[in-house]
Amino acid sequence: MAREQVTKARRWVVKVGSSLLTNDGAGLDLELMALWVEQIQRLRERGIEVVLVSSGAVSEGMKRLGWRERPHALYEQQAAAAVGQMGVVQAYETCFQRHGLHTAQILLTHDDLADRQRYLNARSTLRTLLALNVIPVVNENDTVAVEEIRFGDNDTLAGLVTNLVEAELLVMLTDQEGMYESDPRNNSAARFIHEAQAGDPALEEMAAGGGSGRLGRGGMLTKVRAAERAARSGALSIIASGREPDVLAQIADGRALGTMIVPAAEPLMARKRWLASQLNLSGRLVLDEGAVSVLKVSGSSLLAVGVVAVEGEFQRGDVVACVDQAGEEVARGLVNYTAQEARKIQGCASEQIETLLGYVDEAELIHRDNLVLMGK
Repeated sequence: MAREQVTKARRWVVKVGSSLLTNDGAGLDLELMALWVEQIQRLRERGIEVVLVSSGAVSEGMKRLGWRERPHALYEQQAAAAVGQMGVVQAYETCFQRHGLHTAQILLTHDDLADRQRYLNARSTLRTLLALNVIPVVNENDTVAVEEIRFGDNDTLAGLVTNLVEAELLVMLTDQEGMYESDPRNNSAARFIHEAQAGDPALEEMAAGGGSGRLGRGGMLTKVRAAERAARSGALSIIASGREPDVLAQIADGRALGTMIVPAAEPLMARKRWLASQLNLSGRLVLDEGAVSVLKVSGSSLLAVGVVAVEGEFQRGDVVACVDQAGEEVARGLVNYTAQEARKIQGCASEQIETLLGYVDEAELIHRDNLVLMGK
């Protein structure tokens, strides 16, 4: 049934990794890039909109600068990205123009998606480009992103972009044919995983043993987590080999290529997808067992009476995590009071807020419309 759903998907996000794009560090593989572009053109002819998330800027910059190993210093990575991004964009523009298609460069940082207004602006821009038959080429803005606001890898970015444009399918092309129960390089008897469910803890455990390449920041674990993010908007995800002939066309035809990861629950509404996508949180509210149970069972608003501790310094409207007393995140949401105010009213009934603060803005610490559950 999931493969049949793929054939009906009309908006895809396709992510291409550094190891594929740069032929394991030997510079941009222009022939392979041309083949992917041709496949994307054929998808467009079938009425499928495509957003391309492409790595490769740092790797191409390393090649141009004569560096053999990925630098550790952030400023050196940023310099390599600045040099390499020129080559990546030029190559894509040349390839797509051969098919009469325009491209648009979209560089994002976490701040662009953390701020609600900028998030909505990015979504509007991407949707407009798709309506104009333009292929958006998205990458992290490595040149300006500091460590605290980085996505960390383009798998994460691809999952968030899938939510952003409400794509129905995320395809992550890599140098492996998909996921195995264990690393096939170390275990020749490792079983291939054809299909799995997003949020399955066993899937993350299997993916955690894969590691990452010397050029990229990601690995199989980041792809599994990207699929989990994509699942929040109801999207299917496929991890497949970018070296498979006509891989995108075969996927569009419903062929059983790669590892498919399917959503485990109903898709979240757009505002809650945005909340769930936040990577940097402003603080934490520690909840008692009763509050945890109420949130998990009924998805109700969070009241101050259920809070036993307030951690961090945050302002009204910031995104904070709601954790149980073991520290596991249960939910997150937009808080109605500052950290200082929250400490004054924690553990108290809503009727006491005005007495304790001298005023009352909201009866809830976090309203249910601004709260999303994070459990797997």
